[in-house]
Amino acid sequence: MRRSHTRWRHVVAVVAAAASAATIVAPAMASAVPADLSSVAAQVEPAVARIDTTINYQHAIGAGTGIVLDQGGALLTNFHVVQGADSITATVAGRAYPADLVGYDRNRDIAVLQLRGAGGLPVAVLGDSSQLAVGDPVVALGNARGSGSPLTQEAGEVVGFGRTINAKDELTGSSSQAVGLIEFAAPVRAGDSGGPMVNAAGQVMGVTTAATVNFRMDPGGSGFAIPINDALATANQIRSGSPSSTVHIGPPTLLGVGVNSRNQPENLPGVVLFEVLRGGPAERAGLHDGDVLLSIDGEQLNSATSLTNVLDRHYPGDVVDLTWIDRAGQQLTGKATLTS
Repeated sequence: MRRSHTRWRHVVAVVAAAASAATIVAPAMASAVPADLSSVAAQVEPAVARIDTTINYQHAIGAGTGIVLDQGGALLTNFHVVQGADSITATVAGRAYPADLVGYDRNRDIAVLQLRGAGGLPVAVLGDSSQLAVGDPVVALGNARGSGSPLTQEAGEVVGFGRTINAKDELTGSSSQAVGLIEFAAPVRAGDSGGPMVNAAGQVMGVTTAATVNFRMDPGGSGFAIPINDALATANQIRSGSPSSTVHIGPPTLLGVGVNSRNQPENLPGVVLFEVLRGGPAERAGLHDGDVLLSIDGEQLNSATSLTNVLDRHYPGDVVDLTWIDRAGQQLTGKATLTS
């Protein structure tokens, strides 16, 4: 089964100062790229990475895009592109490299990868996103067609700044909010996530993170990008190995449970486990499908988002205390050793 990285459904929360709209992510038809932007895209393309991932427990594969930050193989991408991946491969200038997740900021949807064995790679030219203006032409490059095909080029113009979107993980039901985004009129698609939004001078001005279209799968729609100034600040913090309340260094911590806020009974504590990974930390601690996880290390849980927030503060090898209610209604406790 192929599952592209549309697992995160982005919903527009603020599209203009006095308006909001609810939309869904869906593929859009490619638009013709003006000759001048096409030549700019061709100059940038060598420093764009095609990212492929596998997620073993879902039997799924995904595709996304990355931006080469240095000759040694540091890549900038979206966190949702690599979230949950058991293996990551990035192809740059025709060569495939295994990649490791250096760290991420879930809230800002930023991740940094390191390519193993890379050297002498072409590096993207980064611009100053504060210099962008409404109406500026831009082109987004991405891996929407998959790594065996040419990169997509989606041309448009800047529509506005300071946009906010809500992103919901369709697997877990957890949600997060991205703020301060650039909106641009171009039909970006699944697989373009993590790729560069480039200005007419060939400078990366943003990291594509979401798209909106009408409920009908018509051409058009808008793309959203994280300003490169903001993305680079987060990436530099990750590369320096400096964790914070939002920045996690290393891969995500695994408890081995699947939860979904949509299955959460109202006004009841804890999170319902619709799936417990076989052989994972939670199962070894004694949890089963259908149990209700109440707390981790005494911190009460009330949603899928609260669970991911707690786990982001831990690292593989940490031993945590769990409290849960089994399907018979008995409250139990146990310890789990977290993995990656």
